Amino acid sequence: MDMNEEIKIERRWFASFDFKYWIIPICLTSTLLVLWELLVWLFDVKQWLLPAPSSILQEIFESRQLLFNHSVTTISEIIIGFLLSLVIGVCLAGAIAYSNVVERFAYPFVIASQTIPVIVIAPLLLIWIGYGMIPKIIVVILISFFPIVVNTVDGLKSADNDTMRMLKTLGASRWQIFVKLQVPYSIPFLFSGMRVAITLSVIGAVIGEWVGSSSGLGYLMMRSAPQFLTERVFASIVILSGIGIFLFALVVVIERLYMPWYEMEKRQN
Repeated sequence: MDMNEEIKIERRWFASFDFKYWIIPICLTSTLLVLWELLVWLFDVKQWLLPAPSSILQEIFESRQLLFNHSVTTISEIIIGFLLSLVIGVCLAGAIAYSNVVERFAYPFVIASQTIPVIVIAPLLLIWIGYGMIPKIIVVILISFFPIVVNTVDGLKSADNDTMRMLKTLGASRWQIFVKLQVPYSIPFLFSGMRVAITLSVIGAVIGEWVGSSSGLGYLMMRSAPQFLTERVFASIVILSGIGIFLFALVVVIERLYMPWYEMEKRQN
């Protein structure tokens, strides 16, 4: 596919994007927020127990500098941890799919890494490594690399068998088949795993900050809750949700820009 065809497909995708699909979710969200505001006002719920959406927005505005400073720390942990988990996950998935020996050896450890709660591992990282950003990044890696590995392995193994046999008949080496056939087949699976991993990265960063930290939105939530600053806790949750949604959308946009024909093919099917 040449460059002109890719540009045409990309333009058709953006032209086919229908903003009407967003009307219903926006209306439902707005309705829920209005009901929340009214119920808090009607039943005179204390602010420390359940703040109204207006109080949460006011807290976001009044504490914007504090929230921004802690958000920078959390976002840094998320992005660094996710990028490292992406590199580790892709390399490990490639080794597992390429070698049966590596698969039999490594796959059980990959699965076992998800059976141990991260909240148990995080305190050990503080003992072994100490405070700072590195333990949080490791927690992010531990919690987010699994979907990348599993999805990429499935993609590498989903290559068409007839095409693989034809390449072998033509004299292609194992490495050539892997690079020319299996890797392209795995790209959509990789992006699927990345969408899951980027949301898990937010959770991993917060868990790491809960266990031991001096900055970050997770740390701010832990400090605010005992002081009954509930609106600040909700403000942190809102910002974390926004970060997660933005990063998820960013991965989706990158996927569609990188593979516009794939999205058009899904829509046609």
